[in-house]
Amino acid sequence: MGRKIHKYLIGAGVLLIAAALALTAYNAVDAQRAAESAAQALEALEQASPPPAEAADEQEPAETPAYVANPDMEMPTVTVEGNDYIGRVDIPALELSLPVISEWSYPALKIAPCRYTGSAYQDNMIIAAHNYSSHFGRLSQLSAGDAVRFTDVDGNVFSYTVSQIEDLPGTAIEEMQAGDWDLTLFTCTLGGRTRVTVRCTRADG
Repeated sequence: MGRKIHKYLIGAGVLLIAAALALTAYNAVDAQRAAESAAQALEALEQASPPPAEAADEQEPAETPAYVANPDMEMPTVTVEGNDYIGRVDIPALELSLPVISEWSYPALKIAPCRYTGSAYQDNMIIAAHNYSSHFGRLSQLSAGDAVRFTDVDGNVFSYTVSQIEDLPGTAIEEMQAGDWDLTLFTCTLGGRTRVTVRCTRADG
């Protein structure tokens, strides 16, 4: 009986190790696919977006962006392969440049970061992404003072500075949206029990 139990335990252990290896391999493939999807979407977004406006003549006043007069306006989008994008987020300290999908969903998160709530025009935007290393998996490496930029599809640039990094419970929806933060970035930790949350303030406002 003892030998049978021993063999059973060994067999169970082998199966668990095999399952863990299979899960690791799946996650690696999924992360690579996500990196390629985001890169392709960013390239297509840049090609589809209008070119930056030429510098105005020194004697002509610069045109005021529409969102300044109407911050409640919907953020414009560019559609790429069936997904509507509102712009791109750049995090120089992590060497990341990623497109941002207008509305979040679980399938969309497998492609690129998504707007969770809010608007860059109202200084309350929250962006969510998976914890792939090519998406937001390295957010915890940021430090207070690091720069973050968001550029909408019309070429308007919003500059931010990281002010605070915190871990919130995965169910803390109200806490995620609380506070007077101009931009919030977040991703789930491994296992999904908590969310790494990066709070940013406007650097140009």
